[in-house]
Amino acid sequence: MDWSTFGAADTWKGLGEWLGQVASTLPAKPKALLVVSAHWQESEFAINNASKPELLYDYFGFPDHTYAIKYDASGEPKLAERIGSMLKDAGLNSIYKSAHGFDHGVFIPLKLVFPEADIPIVQLSLKNGLDAKAHIALGQALAPLREEGVLIIGSGMSYHNLRHFFGTGAADAKAFDSWLCQVSCLPNSTERNSLLSNWENAPSARKCHPTEEHLIPLMVASGAAALDQGTVMYSGTVNGINISAIGFGV
Repeated sequence: MDWSTFGAADTWKGLGEWLGQVASTLPAKPKALLVVSAHWQESEFAINNASKPELLYDYFGFPDHTYAIKYDASGEPKLAERIGSMLKDAGLNSIYKSAHGFDHGVFIPLKLVFPEADIPIVQLSLKNGLDAKAHIALGQALAPLREEGVLIIGSGMSYHNLRHFFGTGAADAKAFDSWLCQVSCLPNSTERNSLLSNWENAPSARKCHPTEEHLIPLMVASGAAALDQGTVMYSGTVNGINISAIGFGV
């Protein structure tokens, strides 16, 4: 598929405008960012511990200028090492990978949220198998970082069936999005995580996520949220498809 034809020029305008004002809604500027992107999977949870990761243009068929995007954020090796220790203490295996660059699930949204690129970033992979419970447990292990000024970001998408992104998936997207927002905002975190871990039972779940890599980053964020209740920070449509963003503790 030629992604240069993916909608009109203003297709993503609403989402982009929202991302551009996210930083102003935070209680304080983060000391560091921990990003879990849909676009990196490994056999074990992998932690990028490079001091200056390159950008990974992991897409194809886009206009030439999209391969010249720059985002000169630094890594944070000491935070990466701490994350590895936290996962070990929680009984979760992890590996370090300094060669993996920041993929577009990192630098595209962050270029809008934090355009100065002056906050260090550690990227953390998903684990093959994409087990929802395992990724909720990952988030729970990382939760203490929030008290240290680290903003934990799950970078994915609430709908990701590209075959039906041009209108034919609208009804399914609306049904699943309604369920996802309701569950993510439940006041009881135990109930929330239980329902999210069984997301395949939701209305139109597999029609919206034939593969779940774009949904799983939300599981990490929900686990890291501890008792904090979710809030729908953004709700809109792209090509008639409902998409939403959930925040915890904001």
